[in-house]
Amino acid sequence: MTPLQKLGSLLTKLAVLPFGLIAMTLSALAQTPTVEERLAAAETAVKAAQTAGDNAWMLVCSALVLMMTGPGLALFYGGLVRKKNVLSTMMQSFIMMAVITVIWAIFGYSLSFAKGSPFIGNFDFLFLKGVGADPSAYAATIPHQTFMVFQLMFAIITPALITGAFAERMKFSAMLLFCSLWAVIVYFPLAHMVWGDGGFLNAFLGGKVPALDFAGGTVVHISSGFSALVCALYLGRRVGYPKTPFAPHSLVLSVIGACLLWVGWFGFNAGSAVAAGSLASNAFVTTHFGAASAAIGWLVIEWLRQGKPTVLGGISGAVAGLVGITPAAGFVTPMSALAIGFIAGVVCFFAVTELKKRLGYDDSLDAFGVHGIGGLTGALLTGVFANSAVNTVFKDASGAATPSGLLEGNPGQVLNQLIGAAVAIALGCVASFVILKVVDLVVGVRVNGEDEMQGLDITQHGEEGYNLDADLASAGGFGMSGNSFNDSILMAAEALEK
Repeated sequence: MTPLQKLGSLLTKLAVLPFGLIAMTLSALAQTPTVEERLAAAETAVKAAQTAGDNAWMLVCSALVLMMTGPGLALFYGGLVRKKNVLSTMMQSFIMMAVITVIWAIFGYSLSFAKGSPFIGNFDFLFLKGVGADPSAYAATIPHQTFMVFQLMFAIITPALITGAFAERMKFSAMLLFCSLWAVIVYFPLAHMVWGDGGFLNAFLGGKVPALDFAGGTVVHISSGFSALVCALYLGRRVGYPKTPFAPHSLVLSVIGACLLWVGWFGFNAGSAVAAGSLASNAFVTTHFGAASAAIGWLVIEWLRQGKPTVLGGISGAVAGLVGITPAAGFVTPMSALAIGFIAGVVCFFAVTELKKRLGYDDSLDAFGVHGIGGLTGALLTGVFANSAVNTVFKDASGAATPSGLLEGNPGQVLNQLIGAAVAIALGCVASFVILKVVDLVVGVRVNGEDEMQGLDITQHGEEGYNLDADLASAGGFGMSGNSFNDSILMAAEALEK
């Protein structure tokens, strides 16, 4: 190429260059998102992050609530009975984790949370149909499946609480049948009435009577507690009660169980906010404050009346406070929680000691005195202390918040709470009596006197919680078999008698 041709080529490229730059600039501009597109993308990312955070929180809470049944309740109840009944008592809590789960999956969740009537759900969610990754009417930021499994854990522990009333004397077969029928006839309808879409007592989703129950004071504790009283009365007293001592065989187990219940209760109450937000924080704090205050309340009264603060009293008071604060956790301030807890601790102390003694019923592990009376106390006090600044329940025509509880200027809420409690008591008591009658006719509800004296571990399950003979033989170091070691002990005892 001649120099003149090279110069012409260069001039041509220089002439085209501006147009290329312009084209590249226009292409880049065309690929840059608009402000609206960027805002939409940011909003989608925020929603995804909120869903992930809320879902993680709710799955953790579900695990915490399951921990309340096993090992929490199993250890708490297991330590309170005599050693010959420790395994059978713990088994009653454990088996609920399996049986109620299957019933819930097949039709229990549908009866509880499908829309249905004001008193029971329909079969829209039968076999968990439609319960998947999409949100539900109950929680906008978590999968429906997560909400379902969280509510399952409540359904598991509620009938397990009743077992404390008839501990040490009900057949395992009768317990299985009773608790399964009770869940279907009592728990599922009551859960729908209080928490279900369109439920009769639902304060947020179109209920006729807006009773406040944040995490189960009515659904869980009043229903199970008063049903427990019916069970105790129907089965009658244990052999030897009240003359024979029925001291707990291991308060160590019970303390561990109570502490696990306390920790698990954060999932129970704070998880009922169904989101990882400020309402969950409030419920978490009020739960802790209520338990602490109730433990002190129970111990103070016990110390004054009996001269000593007992470990059993302390853990019983803490559980009473957790029960009492449950319906109120997401509606009251932390300072109100201190008051509710203290009152619940004192009231439950007198229910367990004075009321039980005067009426003479044998509520083995005080399921009625703690859960029934504690739940009723908490439900009524929720109507007193509920605060719209914590959780807006009622609004006027303009959408502004109106008072929630008595102290805020809404005395009618106490009546709403009383109606909700009355429904739970009536349904629980009547249904429990009928179910017990049916179970008694089918399999018989109570073990015979000989089996009761031997203990339910052996007679119902063929096992022992503590194999002391084997322990003695192995600990002796005498080179003897277990039988030889036992024979030596018997020979020594006979020699001493002679």
